Amino acid sequence: MGPVPNLPAEPDDDLDSYVGLDARTAEDVARERGWTTVRALPPGAIITMEYLYGRINFEVADDAVRRCWRG
Repeated sequence: MGPVPNLPAEPDDDLDSYVGLDARTAEDVARERGWTTVRALPPGAIITMEYLYGRINFEVADDAVRRCWRG
């Protein structure tokens, strides 16, 4: 196995603060706070479970963030 990269710290962010925001505002705020990848998903979307460092995920319904998680 190769060496583990020396990655910078992920944003120290309160993920609950995104819940209720509209999708565009949530994405803008996430990028301002240092997230490199922002992914919006509909409820029940089938996704793989790999962890992508620096990514924040939003579950979006009716253009509002319902849930948020890292990776």
